[in-house]
Amino acid sequence: MTHTQANLIVVLGPTATGKTRFAALLAHAIHGEIISADSRQVYRHMDLGTGKDYQDYRVEGQAVPVHLIDICEPGEKYHVHAFQKDFYAAFDSIRAQGHMPILCGGTGMYIEAVTRGYQLPEVPHNEVLREQLKDKTLAELQVILAGYKTLHNRSDTDTRERALRAIEIQVCESHPVEASSRPEIRPFYLGLQLERALCRQRIAARLQQRLDAGMVEEVQGLLDRGIAPEDLIYYGLEYKFITQYLAGDMDYKTMVEKLHIAICQFSKRQMTWFRRMERHGTIIHWIDALLSDDDKVNRAIQMTKH
Repeated sequence: MTHTQANLIVVLGPTATGKTRFAALLAHAIHGEIISADSRQVYRHMDLGTGKDYQDYRVEGQAVPVHLIDICEPGEKYHVHAFQKDFYAAFDSIRAQGHMPILCGGTGMYIEAVTRGYQLPEVPHNEVLREQLKDKTLAELQVILAGYKTLHNRSDTDTRERALRAIEIQVCESHPVEASSRPEIRPFYLGLQLERALCRQRIAARLQQRLDAGMVEEVQGLLDRGIAPEDLIYYGLEYKFITQYLAGDMDYKTMVEKLHIAICQFSKRQMTWFRRMERHGTIIHWIDALLSDDDKVNRAIQMTKH
């Protein structure tokens, strides 16, 4: 697919590969606008923990337009059904201006939900199902979830509530959306990849930077605003472990160690999701994350033209 045939560029890859900066540089070069595909960056006041590197969106002194960041209050439960509606609205708006939408993120389900046109209806809490599963551990819920063959982002089920919610969604049957009810999406996929050991090093360095920048204080501030601890734990990873640390469930050193391990595991699950996309026929054009910014952008532009 050439650049002129595609009407959406997708930038994906595991965490800590530099997707945001790359997408911003690419958008600046081709007059594009970014649509975030991150399930947690939709929340306001959750900046360090979700990795909102606002400076990455500034290129040569200009702010690259970005959509679907800071659109919800913390404590809300944003979901893929809402993302689909928000994405299609942003996509149509960007295209109407004659610009190229660039979908950027690591939440595989969000990416596939809009590029493959899945209809994922709003699913209410299933109290009967929850009663049946109330004694199941997170590991047991993940085993149950793995038995479903329909679309679900298993990379984001690192808490019991998320896994339980995922099973609720799977119990509700999903079908592809009729083409007439959504914009025609012709995606071109670009992926940033990094050798796993280097990715782990980057994750460790970035985690320390964010802790030094006040990530624990950010979580404490959310608690002080009245956000329930269980709501923060629901968001997983940084918010889960730091909330547990602040509650006295573990010491600081243990929190950092467990969080680093959890982020590395999350990164591995992200790559598993993208490899599964490839097995199902999605062509992802991979670019070495270690290349210089100019080389990555130039390579991406050349790829979209062939």
